[in-house]
Amino acid sequence: MSLRGFSNCNSCCGLLAVILVVLGGSLVHAVEENNADSDLQRSLGPCHMQSSDFDKCIQQALNDLQKYYKTGMPAYHVKPFEPHHSDYVELRRGFAAQGIGNFYLVLRNVFDRGWSNSKVTRFQAHLAEQRITFSQQYEFTASVLGTQIQRQGPWNLTLRDYSQTTDIVRVGGPGSLLKVHVEIDGIGGLEIHAGNLLGPSINPMADTIVNGLWQLGLPFLKPMLNELVSSAFTDIFNESFRYFPLAKFLSAK
Repeated sequence: MSLRGFSNCNSCCGLLAVILVVLGGSLVHAVEENNADSDLQRSLGPCHMQSSDFDKCIQQALNDLQKYYKTGMPAYHVKPFEPHHSDYVELRRGFAAQGIGNFYLVLRNVFDRGWSNSKVTRFQAHLAEQRITFSQQYEFTASVLGTQIQRQGPWNLTLRDYSQTTDIVRVGGPGSLLKVHVEIDGIGGLEIHAGNLLGPSINPMADTIVNGLWQLGLPFLKPMLNELVSSAFTDIFNESFRYFPLAKFLSAK
């Protein structure tokens, strides 16, 4: 066989390999889509919106579909949210009118992990109202009694035995924005480490004090944690569930 023949053969083999890879990828995608449809139908199919056990049915369905927390459902534009990533989360507090001070906190490149190990323990839908009842970087700017404070560095927060109530409201009609409010019900343990907050020689001592006395500071921390987690969940639900065709899978009986 001539060298030209070998060249043509190699070209054909290369093209065939590309075609097989594309077909294989399409087949995998189709199988994953069919599996997701099957799981959604099995979990949500028994749930009827007018039934007295609708809330419990949806609660069970959410727990049954936990495996998709890490993979998402590409066919329905549901992104993975384990871990969930936010480019930044902002928190502002101010008492400028009283002249006491204020602060502005920016958490950048935020990752929330651990939701795939969670369990929905209660679900309540208010259908008439369309309502359903972190390693990161931080930037901190504050003014206390006229003194400016500015810090930035790594920050890590771990919550153990954590429970929350999540309230989801659709602002307008179908396809409109979703707003999520999270209220912390309980925290069994908390660890927080903020680098470069007070200086390298004092930071370890500050970590020890904060982590040892966090329960005393919980009334102050809780509203801020509620706001930060609410912001993250608002992103999750608008990115992935704003247009989700829930009615497609619910029982029509």
